[in-house]
Amino acid sequence: MKTKILKTEREYNTACERIYSLIHSSENPIEPNSPEGEEMELLSLLVEKYEQEHYQLGIPNPIEAIKFRMEQMNLKQTDIAPLFGGKTRVSEVLNGKRPLTLKMITLLNRYLGIPLESLISGNKDIKLEPAKRERILGIASIRDYVKGSHVAMI
Repeated sequence: MKTKILKTEREYNTACERIYSLIHSSENPIEPNSPEGEEMELLSLLVEKYEQEHYQLGIPNPIEAIKFRMEQMNLKQTDIAPLFGGKTRVSEVLNGKRPLTLKMITLLNRYLGIPLESLISGNKDIKLEPAKRERILGIASIRDYVKGSHVAMI
């Protein structure tokens, strides 16, 4: 395969297939400084760049972030109940019946290491009124920031 910047889905798939074939080409691990190792490293960088440009993942929903962290740490709802104020409250939050409070967000970040960005994003209930939204987006520096970031324009 000719190594070049990946511009199409077809080139991306071909690069992924080549990486797969290199990985499974022998029983011995590929040495980093070997020709195969160099090729795999270069292809991996190209694939990563393509994925960042075309398959960018957003920040997870706060509930999914909590559940994912619970799974990682092998925790049950009863284990994290003190962070929510009780067993009933943790159940309500994880089932989407109650929103996270600032205290819950802070404690989840502090004790479970869940990034604040993951805990506060995705809250579609917090919106600016249309007139206030237009006013705030009338400021060039704010408009440019919102336009160039992951902030939802809802």
